[in-house]
Amino acid sequence: MGYLTLAGAIAAEVAATTAMKYADGFSRLWPSLLTALGYVLSFLLLAKTLQTLSIGTAYAIWSGVGTAAIAVLGLLLFGEALTLVKVAGILLIVGGVVVLNLGGAH
Repeated sequence: MGYLTLAGAIAAEVAATTAMKYADGFSRLWPSLLTALGYVLSFLLLAKTLQTLSIGTAYAIWSGVGTAAIAVLGLLLFGEALTLVKVAGILLIVGGVVVLNLGGAH
């Protein structure tokens, strides 16, 4: 159940960050409200996750997967450039999360 709530926390955070881009410096009402709601939901779900998963594991997955997802959405939705450095960074993030989990973080 912990990983399911963690997935929800990640999805809410990614949605909130994407909405923030559309909020145009919080000058647009609906994207701004979606940003606030998404972050509140994300933190509530992350807090729920921490009841069953260790903080190191949960936070590494939450931040790593969220960062990689936002980088990919930046490419797909906003036409950001795909550079070798960006690909390497995403791979390092994903690799770090995998290594942390293989290393026995509970």
